[in-house]
Amino acid sequence: MGHVTAAVKICNPREGTRCAEAELIVDTGSTYTWIRRERLEAIGVRPGGVRRFKTIEGRVVEREVGEAVIECLGERATSIVVFAEESDVEVMGVVTLELLALEVDPAAGRLRKAESLLALTARLYDSAFKRADGRARG
Repeated sequence: MGHVTAAVKICNPREGTRCAEAELIVDTGSTYTWIRRERLEAIGVRPGGVRRFKTIEGRVVEREVGEAVIECLGERATSIVVFAEESDVEVMGVVTLELLALEVDPAAGRLRKAESLLALTARLYDSAFKRADGRARG
């Protein structure tokens, strides 16, 4: 199976008319979405901090991060984005996938809207974190 890609619209969260379009590789092994620095700067997205990341080769790199609105398959959410450098690949990470309620369909090799989202129900929570007498464990 080849790479699953996603056509996305990336927008400045403070100036919603400043947007760019991109085709991203969907990478469920990446926490955040990585977008080229030049693309983010062109729409006025500014970094808000720095995070450390471990690459697939085992190297640790530092990159600036910010927030952008991501649209895909009719869904829209504000997500953390990494300011990707020239040597980095643009990818949609799992945080953005979860925020947009999207999932990879491995059989079809494409992205799709999730049928349902995971949730911890009150009954499961009670049985996992409370003792039989109703008091919290621990």
